[in-house]
Amino acid sequence: MKQKTLEFLEAHRSEMPSTWRKEAEWRRDNWSCLRHSQKIAAKVLLQMKQMGLTQTALAERTDCTQQYVSKILKGKENMSLDTLSKLEDALGIRLVFDEQIAYPNHVTEEALV
Repeated sequence: MKQKTLEFLEAHRSEMPSTWRKEAEWRRDNWSCLRHSQKIAAKVLLQMKQMGLTQTALAERTDCTQQYVSKILKGKENMSLDTLSKLEDALGIRLVFDEQIAYPNHVTEEALV
């Protein structure tokens, strides 16, 4: 039985080497970034649904390609601040929290003057 299983697996082995380990290591090393990216993707998807926007429509509003919007919505994209700002403007929502909300005891520049 064991030999039969090994023969079956060998016969159905892929010619291309597996990349699962490399991908798993990348997810482990970038989990913090991925966590934020996934939260942003969820907010963008919800707002798109509420506004009735397609990926193509959002791409036009943000001056990005539909393919890039698709990557963003998968929650695995490391976006620039420029892209985040464009998404906020296009959707009318906040994706990056204001420092006063995230850090209520944070001293502002105005308080230092």
